[in-house]
Amino acid sequence: MKLPAETRCGGSLFRWGGRTFVMGIINLSPDSFSGDGCSSLDSALQKARQMAGDGADIIDVGGESTRPGAGAVPAEEELRRVIPFITSISHDIGVPISIDTCKPVVALQALEAGACMINDISGCNMDPGMLKLAARKDVPIVLTSNQRGQVTVNIVEAVISQLKDLTGRASAAGVRPENMIIDPGIGFGKTVEQNLEIVRRLDELRVLGRPVLLGTSRKSFIAAVAGASAEQRALGTAASLAIGISRGADIVRVHDVSRMKLICRMSDAIMGRTGEG
Repeated sequence: MKLPAETRCGGSLFRWGGRTFVMGIINLSPDSFSGDGCSSLDSALQKARQMAGDGADIIDVGGESTRPGAGAVPAEEELRRVIPFITSISHDIGVPISIDTCKPVVALQALEAGACMINDISGCNMDPGMLKLAARKDVPIVLTSNQRGQVTVNIVEAVISQLKDLTGRASAAGVRPENMIIDPGIGFGKTVEQNLEIVRRLDELRVLGRPVLLGTSRKSFIAAVAGASAEQRALGTAASLAIGISRGADIVRVHDVSRMKLICRMSDAIMGRTGEG
């Protein structure tokens, strides 16, 4: 199935197929799995500006850890963490901001503060109202396949089935097709072997006709294979992204924008992508 030609996100236009886009990660939670949570608003703003300077195409900010077993964060605390950052940075760096949250009330205030994309790793299952919000605000939304709490044998088939259902629900809620971005949900309820299989077979998600976001950066399956040190995780992340791009990833979500931007540029060149977008 053919991808939509383009998706508008704030003042940016993402033209799919020309190159791989880079989404930089800003964690405003103190218990981030990767250990990169920003301790202050100033440090988060400085990091975001650095990412923009390094070539990030979008910045994804979250105020609640998504690691397995992380405690729930009340909406009020999540808002306290993310809204000052979005308010301060959204009109400052010329890069669109995505809000990483499962709570529509947080997403709404983030959009009103200047964010222009929603990234809900729950697959919009925590609150189906997230789909209606994305439709009402007419913003792109990342639709994630999340298998936490499930036992899954045929993982790629399960991911495709779940994402097909999710895009159908999004369409029924009024989300325009060009505003749907799909994410196979690396690390969310998958084993090490299943995560590896998803990257290897990522091209099979093309049947859904949506841009694919790949988020492997520093995740535990990389540590299990490549080693747990920062440098080992970085090199393992780079390998997973190169393979993922060769299999059709359109956006990669990363902690280290400067180095992973180079991986994207080289992978795109090998794949014959023009660099437009």
